[in-house]
Amino acid sequence: MKNIEVNVKETLAAVTGEQIQALAPEAANAMKMLADGSGLGSDFLGWVNLPSEITDAHLSDIEAAAKNLRDNCDYVVAIGIGGSYLGAKAVIEGLSDSFAQLRPEGDARRCRVIFAGQNIGEDYLNELQDLLKGRKFGIIVISKSGTTTEPAIAFRLLKEQLESQLGKAEASKRIVAVTDAARGALRQLATEEGYKTFVIPDNVGGRFSVLTPVGLLPIAVAGFDIRALVDGARRMEAATAEGVEGNPAALYAMTRNALYRAGKKIEILVNFNPKLHFFAEWWKQLYGESEGKDGKGIYPSSVDFTTDLHSMGQWIQEGERTIFETVLSVETTAHKTVIPTDPANLDGLNFLAGKRVDEVNKMAELGTRLAHVDGGVPNIRITIPALTETYLGELIYFFEKACGISGYLLGVNPFNQPGVEAYKRNMFALLDKPGYEEASAVIKARL
Repeated sequence: MKNIEVNVKETLAAVTGEQIQALAPEAANAMKMLADGSGLGSDFLGWVNLPSEITDAHLSDIEAAAKNLRDNCDYVVAIGIGGSYLGAKAVIEGLSDSFAQLRPEGDARRCRVIFAGQNIGEDYLNELQDLLKGRKFGIIVISKSGTTTEPAIAFRLLKEQLESQLGKAEASKRIVAVTDAARGALRQLATEEGYKTFVIPDNVGGRFSVLTPVGLLPIAVAGFDIRALVDGARRMEAATAEGVEGNPAALYAMTRNALYRAGKKIEILVNFNPKLHFFAEWWKQLYGESEGKDGKGIYPSSVDFTTDLHSMGQWIQEGERTIFETVLSVETTAHKTVIPTDPANLDGLNFLAGKRVDEVNKMAELGTRLAHVDGGVPNIRITIPALTETYLGELIYFFEKACGISGYLLGVNPFNQPGVEAYKRNMFALLDKPGYEEASAVIKARL
């Protein structure tokens, strides 16, 4: 079986191989801190060995809960924000039929997983509730505390709707809570109402939690093989466990930090497969929240090519040279579509007749990489053999491990997020939340 590969040769016009390898001692020390918990944020290293510690019994429990929801629901709403939804969304979108949501109601190939609690959109929530009227639906609510504003609002609304449609007793059988083991409002409610529950480990932060029930349960409900996903992560855990030489996660972390130190402040994650759009959204949170602190950090951005070549291509080709690209390249597609011959050839495309669409896409990818490198944009290329559960599991763990290494190379705590609280304090003060009276007076005086 092939593995994910990392190629950095198209960065060498901006940084030399020697500059990258000069970071090997720092990377080795970072790996040591991840292994022995001697670095900053050591209370949140449960993800490091998580894949190899997941038991068959744990996966069976998740699969059973997923089956219960699938058997009793046409729709399952996964409620969460940030790391409590992006990982599951990334995997489900990466593996799904692109038009699954438009298939006829009777298409039973997949249970429809819908996401809520990731925004405070009144129209979004109203339209979601309208969709679910009179329909069989269930809820997976994901929150350590149960009091995070966005998911708490969504859960309050949908819980009330489900209970009004089914009654409290029956509704409780269609609600699964993924929360803290012992503390918090959601844990208390789940205990009182008798919800099926799964635990978010205390030592795994939200953006690293996709391989816990936070991600695995919605993915299983959507009908995908969580055992293969975990197996892929285990493969990458083993491949990145020791040593810097030959370690793809260390190579990626060292290269991006060498580029950062050489003045490349923005990393653009590029995909040429639209199914990876939400994988890039997950990646942006992972790296942005882990590294953007203490006045430091590579800014994580993303584009979908070739689509965004018609909007962002000009800036990337000729804009300020403070960027580098990391290209996700998928070797094999799941389907085969051949471009036909047209006798009139009015579009001038007969030179492509007989070629697969993916062949054209691959040449667009190669041509774009060459153009951008020639334009002064270093490129890291990550090759994924195919979009399967196993390879997405590999890719998830690869980026997680590289993120831990990279954060320590940067000199920050990769596992906290103190800056996230600032907007919450202002929002609560503006909404006159009890306990924020003094802050409310101060902030309203500014307006």
